[in-house]
Amino acid sequence: MADRLTRIAIVSSDRCKPKKCRQECKKSCPVVKTGKLCIEVTSASKIAFISEELCIGCGICVKKCPFEAIQIINLPKDLDKDTTHRYGPNTFKLHRLPVPRPGQVLGLVGTNGIGKSTALKVLAGKLKPNLGRFNVISSGTSSLLLLQSYILFTDFLLFFWQNPPDWQEILTYFRGSELQNYFTRILEDNLKAIIKPQYVDHIPKAVQGNVGQVLDQKDERDVKAELCADLELNQVIDRNVGDLSGGELQRFAIAVVAIQNAEIYMFDEPSSYLDVKQRLKAARVVRSLLRPNSYVIVVEHDLSVLDYLSDFICCLYGKPGAYGVVTLPFSVREGINIFLAGFVPTENLRFRDESLTFKVAETPQESAEEIETYARYKYPTMAKTQGNFKLRVIEGEFTDSQIVVMLGENGTGKTTFIRMLAGLLKPDTVEGTDVEIPEFNVSYKPQKISPRFQSTVRHLLHQKIRDSYTHPQFMSDVMKPLLIEQLMDQEVVNLSGGELQRVALCLCLGKPADIYLIDEPSAYLDSEQRIVASKVIKRFILHAKKTAFVVEHDFIMATYLADRVIVYEGKPSLDCVANSPQSLLTGMNLFLSHLDITFRRDPTNFRPRINKLESTKDREQKAAGSYYYLDD
Repeated sequence: MADRLTRIAIVSSDRCKPKKCRQECKKSCPVVKTGKLCIEVTSASKIAFISEELCIGCGICVKKCPFEAIQIINLPKDLDKDTTHRYGPNTFKLHRLPVPRPGQVLGLVGTNGIGKSTALKVLAGKLKPNLGRFNVISSGTSSLLLLQSYILFTDFLLFFWQNPPDWQEILTYFRGSELQNYFTRILEDNLKAIIKPQYVDHIPKAVQGNVGQVLDQKDERDVKAELCADLELNQVIDRNVGDLSGGELQRFAIAVVAIQNAEIYMFDEPSSYLDVKQRLKAARVVRSLLRPNSYVIVVEHDLSVLDYLSDFICCLYGKPGAYGVVTLPFSVREGINIFLAGFVPTENLRFRDESLTFKVAETPQESAEEIETYARYKYPTMAKTQGNFKLRVIEGEFTDSQIVVMLGENGTGKTTFIRMLAGLLKPDTVEGTDVEIPEFNVSYKPQKISPRFQSTVRHLLHQKIRDSYTHPQFMSDVMKPLLIEQLMDQEVVNLSGGELQRVALCLCLGKPADIYLIDEPSAYLDSEQRIVASKVIKRFILHAKKTAFVVEHDFIMATYLADRVIVYEGKPSLDCVANSPQSLLTGMNLFLSHLDITFRRDPTNFRPRINKLESTKDREQKAAGSYYYLDD
C-alpha cells in the first residue's frame, strides 16, 4: 500500500448521466474485465463510482465517456499524507492549509476552483477538516450493498469507512505547526470569524433594509462614520440594499465585516467591481483591522492590490475542480513571483508550463517610414450630458495595431465615451450642429454580461461568429488560450461569471471590426486567466492590425495592455473630462498623481508594485514627480 492515493479519480456530478449512456466507462475498463469492481455504475446510479485504489491510470474511461465527466489525475507522491479535506469519493480534495499568523494579513493566490474558498471555510471553523476520511454512506454516491461487495476486493475503502476524525485527532495531526495553536484557539477561546462572501450580488437576497440601518445593527466597534467616509458609503446611506450597484454592494459588504468585533476577518475577492482608488481605500480598511491577536485572511485576484495589503502569501496550485495544494507561507514579493513563475522552489515543483512576465517598454519614437505604415484615425472634441452628469471628450487620434487603455474612477464616463465611439450614443449638438464622429465598424463587449441565449456555447458561436470560430488562426490565438473548447456543449445560461466573461471576449474578438471596445475584461477572471486574457487581446490586436479601447481597473492588466492611455479627470458622476490619448509613462504619471500613489517595478518579472504610503521609495518618487517608474 506504499502508493496509496497517488492517483485520484474525479467524476463530475453535473456531467455524469448513467441513464443516458451505455456505461462505456465500465465496459471499457481493463480492470473491470479482470473481475474487479474498479468502476461501478448502473442505469439506476446517480453517478459512476471509481476506485482510486484499483485504477491503473490507463485513461480509457476518460476517452470513452460521452459526457467528458471523468478525470484521472496522478498526484505528486508525497501528497498522499497531506490530505486536509475531501468532500466524498471521486470529488475535489484539498492538501494542506494556509497558516494564518496573528497581527498579520495572509494573502491567498491561485486559480478558480483550486480550494481557496474551502480553505477559508476550514480556517473559519465552518467546515471541519476530515483529513480525507469522509463518511461514504452519507455522501450518497453509492449504495451500501455496492460498498460492502467492494470491500471484498480491497481494503482501500476501509480507510474512508472509519468515522471522520474528531477534533482531538485533528489537533494531533497538526501538532508542531502554527495551525495547532490556531485551531486550539478556535475551539477553546471560541473565536468569532466573519467572511465577506465572494459573490456580493447575492447579498440583497439575504439582507433587507437600508444601508444605514444594517450598519447600525452590526456596529460593534463604533466606527460607522469613519468606515462610511473611507468606503464612500455616505451618498448611499439611505438607499435600500437591493438598489445598490455592484461596486456599492462590495463596499457595503466590506463595511459590514469591518464594523463588527471579531478575531478572524476573511475577505473573499474584496476588489471586484471597484475602481483603482476604491481598491486602495478598501485595502487600507482591511489592514486597519489588524490587532496583535487578530487574524486577517484575504483571497484576491488583483495582484497589485494583494501585494499592497498582504504581509505574507500562500500560493495554491493543482488542477481546478480536482485537487488543490497549499504552499508554505512566503514573503509577499516571493509568493507572488512564485505564482507568476509557476515554480515552487521549496518543493522543486513546476505547476505551470510557462512563467508570466510583464516587460513593458516605452514605445520608441517611430521613424517616418513606420508612421506611414500605420492607419491613423481621429475623433473630434465632443460632450455628453446625462441628467446631472456631464462628460467632455478632448479630441484625439489613434492608430491601428494599438491598444488604448482608459484610466479613471467609476462614474467618470468611460463607458459613455465607448458608447459614443460605437455609435450607440449621440454626442450633444454644438450650437445646433451635430458632432460628426467618423463611422467606425466596432465590436463591443459590455461591462455587464446578461446571458439570455437559450442554447449551448457552440450554437451561440455558430450563430454570431461562424467564420471566426472555425478559422485555425482564431482557434489557436483566442479560443485555445481562453479554454473555450471545454465550454462548447454547456448551456450559456448555466455558465459561471468567469466562463461568461471568456465567451464574451471570444465573441467580441471574433466579430470583424476596425475598433474593439472592451469594457472590464478582467471581471470574474482569476489572476492566471487575467494574464492569459491580456495576452490574447494584445496578440490579436497586433496580428489583426486593429485598434482596441479597453476599460480596466486591474493595474497589472492595464499596464500590460496599454500602448497609449486616456486619463479621466474631474468629479465622478458630476463633471468629467477625458484627455486625449498619451504615452503610457506620461498618462500613468498623471493618473497616479491624482490617486497620490507611486509604483515601482519588480526586477524579476517587471510587474508593477504599489509602494507603501510614506515609505522611503514612495517619498523619493513623489519628490522626483515620477509616480510610475519604468526603469529598473
